[in-house]
Amino acid sequence: MTLADLLLRPEHSLLTQSWAPCDMRQGGTINADGFGVAWYPEQEGPPVRYRRATPLWSDESLPGLAETVSSGAVLAAIRSATVGMPVTEIASQPFTEGQWLFSHNGVIAGWPDSVADLARDLPVTDLMTMPAPTDSAFLWTLVRHRLRAGTSMRKAVADVVVSVGELAPGSRLNILLTDGETVVATAWWHSLSVLSTGERTVIASEPLDSDPAWTPVADRRLLVATRAGVDQHALT
Repeated sequence: MTLADLLLRPEHSLLTQSWAPCDMRQGGTINADGFGVAWYPEQEGPPVRYRRATPLWSDESLPGLAETVSSGAVLAAIRSATVGMPVTEIASQPFTEGQWLFSHNGVIAGWPDSVADLARDLPVTDLMTMPAPTDSAFLWTLVRHRLRAGTSMRKAVADVVVSVGELAPGSRLNILLTDGETVVATAWWHSLSVLSTGERTVIASEPLDSDPAWTPVADRRLLVATRAGVDQHALT
């Protein structure tokens, strides 16, 4: 499957969602503050990432690239920047390290004061090397710290989402984390849907088309998707 098949062609593709989203949960009206897509190449190696700080619809290079790149695992995101946060390429997701790709859709309520206690548990170098001065990058830094320590993807994401949700009520914390083989996702006061067939699994904030197989994910749920299927678990 090409990047164009995921990002550009569906009737409610990420391209359409960049200017006409259906469910932003009070998070703005359009997603015009940047975008990013990362994919795992067919040959062995780390994922490749393409990011911009401009609206997805304005990038003239993406369509040609998207038509020629195929991958079995892709993570893409569009951005509506929270007021006061920078609109720069480094703030566009996904964030990456090694084989991991990460994105966050939502906002940490009361940022940054509400989660200052969590920052105290991080090594100073982790805070100094955050990929961007944003709440999404902070979430990635928290997850990354746990992954580096050997925590499983599922537990790293669940621990961070629950901890932040308790300290910052009202936060919207939809997270996607993948290593190219497994995808871990959360629904926390934000829309999330999953399409899982025998051939593919797609997890998205909004369904990409009208296929009746799309299933909305209930709030406070964690999804783990592998080649064997998708499991859901309560986030408590």
